Order: sequence, then C-alpha cells, then structure tokens
Amino acid sequence: MAGPEANGRTAEHDIDPMFLHRWSPRAFTGEPMPHDLLMGLFEAARWAPSAFNAQPWRFVYAHKSTAEWDRLFDVLIPYNQAWVKHASVLMYVISDRFRRADGREPAPIHSHSFDAGAAWAYLALQAHRVGWAAHGMAGFDLPRSYVALGVDEAQYRVEAAIAVGRPADKDILDEPYRSREAPSPRNPVSSFAFEGRFKA
Repeated sequence: MAGPEANGRTAEHDIDPMFLHRWSPRAFTGEPMPHDLLMGLFEAARWAPSAFNAQPWRFVYAHKSTAEWDRLFDVLIPYNQAWVKHASVLMYVISDRFRRADGREPAPIHSHSFDAGAAWAYLALQAHRVGWAAHGMAGFDLPRSYVALGVDEAQYRVEAAIAVGRPADKDILDEPYRSREAPSPRNPVSSFAFEGRFKA
C-alpha cells in the first residue's frame, strides 16, 4: 500500500503525513521566539523514551542578539554560521554518559546518545507542529564546544547543534544554500531494514 505524498516526497508505506511535512530549512525570519513556544519544544523532548527512564538529554540554548548567542554561535563552523545567523534560537543537545539512580554509583549508559537523539526528534516534530522549524547540525568545533557550554567531557557528550526559527523565503539565503533549500529525499526502507540478519 503506497503512503501519502507531501513536500515533493512520497512515502512507500502508510504513515502520518507530518513525517513528510517536517524538514530542516536554513532560511529563517530571525524574529524573537516566544518563551512559552520554546519551552513547548523542551516539553516535547521531555517525553521521549529512554533506557531505565534515565532521561540523559540536556539542552543549552541562547536567543539571538544576546551574549550567550555569540558564545554558542562562535563554536559553529563558518559554513553553518552563514545561515544560522538568521535563526531565532541556537541550542546544543548534550547527553549524560551515566545513569544516576538514587543510592547507587553512577553507571555508564550504552544508549545515552540514542536516547538524546529521541529527545531531539520529539523537539523537531513539536517545532514543526507549531509552525517553526529545528535544524540539527554536526558542523561545529567539538573540543571548543565543551568549554563554551561549560560541559565536563568525562560525564557528558555534546551531540549536536540545533538552529530554531520560523521558516522564511529562501531568497534571504546566499548560494550555495539557496539552491539547496528544499526537503531532502530518503533511502528506501529496503536499504536499511533487514529481517533476520544484517546486510551490508
């Protein structure tokens, strides 16, 4: 059974159309993001699943035109700075490498990055739901990020940077970003889901 179509994308199987509508734009209006709207994104992330209910995700964020923004923005590579400058909020998602149960010594959690990724996905879907967008990035100076964010690398891992903003017309972007401002395609399910045994 063929799935829905949206944004120039077609699902192979029946899914909620929101998965096709959500994408990661680079063109943003730069308008201030209301506090309650931003907290709603974190509220969505709060309800992500995690091993042992350890909830290892952490977020450090800053609003545009603040000193905190400048410090977080400076960690991005120039390629990302060129378009993130239009965003409203810049944040980093961080994962706690350890489970911290009451009365027990901290124990390593194998899935800390996996669980933080689930929280990011919930946040991104909530942003789309309220008419905004969240764009995740790996393009930042990882060693410098620990200093800028005040994160102890022995206990936490900086996973990704995230730009949040209200989508704008792609004409505000310079090249090569403007011509790439469109929802990206995806590989077919058959290329990554295997019954019984992994296939390279």
